[in-house]
Amino acid sequence: MSPIGSHMFMCDIRDLMTLAEQVRAGNVRAVSRLISLLENHPGAREVLRFLNNTSRRTTVIGVTGYPGAGKSTVVDRLVSLYRRRGLKVGVLAVDISSPLTGGALLGDRIRMQEHALDHDVYVRSMATRGHHGGLAPATGDAALVLEAAGYEVILIETIGVGQNEVDIVDLAHIVVAVVAPGLGDEVQAMKAGLLEVAHIVVVNKGDLPDADNTLRDLREWCPNVLRTVATTGEGIPELAAAMTRYQQSCGVGHVGEARNR
Repeated sequence: MSPIGSHMFMCDIRDLMTLAEQVRAGNVRAVSRLISLLENHPGAREVLRFLNNTSRRTTVIGVTGYPGAGKSTVVDRLVSLYRRRGLKVGVLAVDISSPLTGGALLGDRIRMQEHALDHDVYVRSMATRGHHGGLAPATGDAALVLEAAGYEVILIETIGVGQNEVDIVDLAHIVVAVVAPGLGDEVQAMKAGLLEVAHIVVVNKGDLPDADNTLRDLREWCPNVLRTVATTGEGIPELAAAMTRYQQSCGVGHVGEARNR
């Protein structure tokens, strides 16, 4: 296969078709290579038409919330839960861009090292590169690549929240907003933006003293509010069950079901 260099993109149709075939076969290196191409070379989007995703059954879950609420820990626990169910899981963690390189800061990949040796877990940090809306420019394309590669659950962690940070709602089947007790003014701001589009709200660090008050306050706004303590795994199975119920109610399948083998 002819190389497609990082400094010069040569849109050779045969190269793209071969790369697409490798992705569909689940080749992790091909997945990483294609996502890199999509991030750096807009012309690489031509390959997406060769991926043939229509027969795949993938659930895309968006996880968003303020820094410090525990989004990454919630995502990590969900990865473990879905892997116990035999599902192939992809994670796209959107980070703020490095001021030096423009690349992602890779914090989430460092936090998820326990999954590093699991060949059925793919974790990728993506830099926003100044893009607004909480996602990286190529996040949607990367999700299509993971779907084509056979990942049955894709978790997308956004960088933040606010009235302008809701691009995830156009990409994910389910949007989960993670908050922490005692956020006060931050929760009020979320009510004007993210909480209006979130399907499920999670009060993480639910063992803290203000958790009950935060739960009570949020339930006045949102019908589906859950408590978790992600550091211990408490509430994570209930969150997965709530997501399954949501998908059932929408008639779009069941997230996190074990595969028939």
